[in-house]
Amino acid sequence: MFNCSARLIFILLLLWLPDAMASVAITSARVWPAPDYTRLTLESKQAIHYNLLTLKNPERLVIDLEDVELDSQLNELGSKIGNDDPYIKSVRVGRFKPGVIRLVLDLKTEAKPQIFNLAPVAEYGNRLVLDVYPVVPIDPLMALALQAESKSTDAASIPVSAPSIAETKPIIEIIAPAQPEPTEKVPQNARTEISVRTLIVAVDAGHGGEDPGAHGRRGTHEKDVTLAIARKLKEQIDATSGMRAVLIRDGDYFIPLGGRVEKARKLHADLFVSIHADAFVKSNARGSSVFALSERGATSASARWLAKKENEADLIGGVNLAIKDPYLARTLLDLSQTAAIEDSMKVAKHVLRELGTINTLHRGFVEQAGFAVLKSPDIPSILVETAFISNPVEERRLSDNNYRDKLAHAILNGVKHYFAQNPALSKQRVATNE
Repeated sequence: MFNCSARLIFILLLLWLPDAMASVAITSARVWPAPDYTRLTLESKQAIHYNLLTLKNPERLVIDLEDVELDSQLNELGSKIGNDDPYIKSVRVGRFKPGVIRLVLDLKTEAKPQIFNLAPVAEYGNRLVLDVYPVVPIDPLMALALQAESKSTDAASIPVSAPSIAETKPIIEIIAPAQPEPTEKVPQNARTEISVRTLIVAVDAGHGGEDPGAHGRRGTHEKDVTLAIARKLKEQIDATSGMRAVLIRDGDYFIPLGGRVEKARKLHADLFVSIHADAFVKSNARGSSVFALSERGATSASARWLAKKENEADLIGGVNLAIKDPYLARTLLDLSQTAAIEDSMKVAKHVLRELGTINTLHRGFVEQAGFAVLKSPDIPSILVETAFISNPVEERRLSDNNYRDKLAHAILNGVKHYFAQNPALSKQRVATNE
């Protein structure tokens, strides 16, 4: 009887020891589904040691976590997988053997996983990040074509009495510059060029997912504000004849800075507009700003500080440093980059002027700095700081739906002024390894 009791106690002790000796507790578990990939993040106070296995028939990913507690965060991980997740079907969690917790991810399709550790940064502790990518990446240009085809099909069912897109006026006639700058004249071929093809505007909502961006005193997150304004801007652009907008980010997920540039280039975008909501240590800072890339350094100390802060988005959002980013590593390309910056300055001036009609301007001129997200070598690119989310008055405005409409309309007006004076000709693309 004593031997049986001792054996039972010994077995219970073995089952208890892994949790008692585990040195790593998961403080948070998050899942970020996106069209391009799904990210799973495990946050802890200490770095997590792991092993990753890929299994076939059916498609699964197996992650063994060493010396990790099986706590509520892990037990509830399966409930965080939505039915609409494009890549992960379900997650199962359990103890594989003493000292090892096993995660089994059932996949919806063949995947190409990336797993890596991130050191503590900002408000985050250590993070173990799993990115589940499809084997065949989504082609944004094909997605845009399918979207256009879908809209054409829907348009076919519209009654004959309703005006079609082709019957609406080209953008040159929708808006003409009220007071053209003396040095900028509308080319004679502007109407022909714009009527030949649709202009594509890449609209980038700053931050997202693991990277919330700045936040206001009322708890408003920059990533939510930028996405709301970006969606409104896309809606207004799509309603404009001869123009089409594509959202770089259309949900609460993270995209690396270089990935935003790459997506815009794959779309052969004619313009890249990145939407942000500024923040500063002093709450009385206010006003709208527009920035372009600089070849020779920042135009002011504040512009340099802001570019540094925005470029840290990759550190906060979480980038696999083992994957080299050709857009962030590249040096500026002399001729094409210079031309893109010149065009960026032109569109930035128009957008800044329009923003000045609805809000105070933080500065009365376009600033320049080394923003990583503006480093496309052949696409005019601007970064719009719509307002200071750290200013209580402007935070309330940024949360107002009508004011977001006005911001989007002002940006669109500036863009249309630019294209009216600078038609997007078929320009030669810089060769890449795409």
